[in-house]
Amino acid sequence: MDGSTVSADSRVDMTTGAITPRLFYLAWPLVVGNLLQTLYNLADMFWVGRVSSESVAAVSLMFPLSWLFVSTAMGLSAATIALVSQHVGAGNDRQADAVVGQTMLLAIGVASAIAIAGYLGRHELMGLIGARGAVRVEALRYIEVIFLSLPLTFLFIAFRAALQGAGDTKTAMWLVAISAIGNAIVDPFLILGIGPFPAWGIRGAAWATFAARGFAAAVGVWILLRGDWGIQLHPGDLRPDRALLAKLIDVGYPSTLDGWARSFAAVAMAGLVARFGEAATAAYGIGIRYMSVTWTVSGAVGQATATGVGQNLGANSPDRAASVAYRATGATMALLFGAAGLAWLVPATAMGLFLDDPAVIDEGVDFLRIVTISWGFFGGLMVLQGAFRGAGATRIAMALSLCSRWLFRIPLAVLFAFGWTLTIPLLGLEIAAFDWGVVGLWWAYAIGGIASFALGLAWFLRGTWTEGVIEQDDGGAAPVEPAGESGVDD
Repeated sequence: MDGSTVSADSRVDMTTGAITPRLFYLAWPLVVGNLLQTLYNLADMFWVGRVSSESVAAVSLMFPLSWLFVSTAMGLSAATIALVSQHVGAGNDRQADAVVGQTMLLAIGVASAIAIAGYLGRHELMGLIGARGAVRVEALRYIEVIFLSLPLTFLFIAFRAALQGAGDTKTAMWLVAISAIGNAIVDPFLILGIGPFPAWGIRGAAWATFAARGFAAAVGVWILLRGDWGIQLHPGDLRPDRALLAKLIDVGYPSTLDGWARSFAAVAMAGLVARFGEAATAAYGIGIRYMSVTWTVSGAVGQATATGVGQNLGANSPDRAASVAYRATGATMALLFGAAGLAWLVPATAMGLFLDDPAVIDEGVDFLRIVTISWGFFGGLMVLQGAFRGAGATRIAMALSLCSRWLFRIPLAVLFAFGWTLTIPLLGLEIAAFDWGVVGLWWAYAIGGIASFALGLAWFLRGTWTEGVIEQDDGGAAPVEPAGESGVDD
């Protein structure tokens, strides 16, 4: 077998050879796949906008709820990537296959439980998120079908994680592309009632998503059953294995909590920005869209890093695993500092691409001039979190996310933007500080990003993550490579 790929050159072995090109080979399909994922929401929003403003509001209102579902599935995927990559690195292919079987079983079980509970409590759920009147009616039509599609969504995310852990990121990328394009094509037919199809409105958007995700899940399961991509789903592995299921849950639940915390932090930050008016809110919305591109890139590199770290820990090569993390972090930070420098130099032009409102552009210039300082640091943190997840140290990755948002960003935002006052009655003194207004929110982003990276790097340098999460045995683990023969490129 070639040291870098198997199965139509789609699987990457990160345990040998030059690290940098292998990381690139793993990461670029993840970047493309993450960008393609946005097509689902963009296509739905575009065509639903041809129906009514209430339908658009309903889809927008459902986004945070959908993110909570996806966060739950991503926790499962983090555990799968860690366990599969470490077993593959150790040469324990049969154990990696067993992880895939239990992942599929857990995905179906968790998704079905959420879907049933959500459908039965859908009316109460609409009340909790504040959907009222016509928007509530439209949201119900949409979410009822989305609940039915949850098992399909979870299955595809599990499939993608299994292949990624084995070192294959391209196959899932092509499936994402096909399903996203298919969703965009089917949307107008089911939403607007083109040709023989009825005009289902917002429910049509949900059914188009259901069909696209169903196709992707079915093909994904077929690929795993064939086993031609370096990892295989054996029907016998679908019998519950309590120990392995417990391991998946134990490794995965911190990533789920991480996703939930990020979602709530985004809502809290948006609420703080909204206090400073429409111009600040619009500038923040545009700025976040630019930042989301950097998150897409650094998140994808972090996922690739998780695979590389996991495989090398499985192969009992912790030094090479660390090298993977350092190379990925350095390259990502260099790329994002370059992008940040460009945005810092022409902030007004960057904001003007979206609109020509002078007030919004002025606010946006302040946002980009301040927040771009932290782009490279925040991207570096995301890559280091990927390294921790690949090692199975998902609690550390979760802790870093919580610190980044809830220890640094949100408290600093409140302090810098609104200030504080200390009154000493006996002395008749009143000491005030900060109260920088909306600019304080932007500085909270920047300082929080830098502080979080420093904390993450210090934690990584401790080296406590190198133990991995699989049991090494005499027949499975590769020997430690002697110094000077790790295959690390210089």
